Amino acid sequence: MQEYADHGVSGTKARRPALDKLLADAHRGRFDVVAVWSCDRLARSTKHFLQVLDELNGLGIQFLSQREAIDTDGVLGRAILTVISAIAELERSLIVERVRSGMRLAKLEGRQIGRARLDVDREQVVLDRRSGMSLTQVTKKHGISTASVCRLMKESKENFGSVA
Repeated sequence: MQEYADHGVSGTKARRPALDKLLADAHRGRFDVVAVWSCDRLARSTKHFLQVLDELNGLGIQFLSQREAIDTDGVLGRAILTVISAIAELERSLIVERVRSGMRLAKLEGRQIGRARLDVDREQVVLDRRSGMSLTQVTKKHGISTASVCRLMKESKENFGSVA
């Protein structure tokens, strides 16, 4: 039994490494059943879900969903899966819409969206680093991460050339 899991990759993307490998292995005939916890784990959009289901069906591979417990071999099972998939897609769209609405409201109220801006003398960080201070020394002096120092150095090069 092989497990295909995409970690850190959005389910909204049609191209995902583990899903691509699953489909490639399906074409090679390495299995005859695909079992998932829930239909929405396979694909977030109804269109993509049905495409994957059609591809598996065309290869003679049975699709099983633990949560929905529906036989996909029959016409009725496929119709019910289509409805479930459409509801999952709607649910995701509603969540995205609510998040965007909340962010717009917060912005209108003047609240900070995302991480707070670095409270550091940016020019001094760049000058210290260019004067020969090590990365560790600059981070300790200004109380910021090495990634922040590197980002500030990169920004200074993009905005002002190589001389500050």
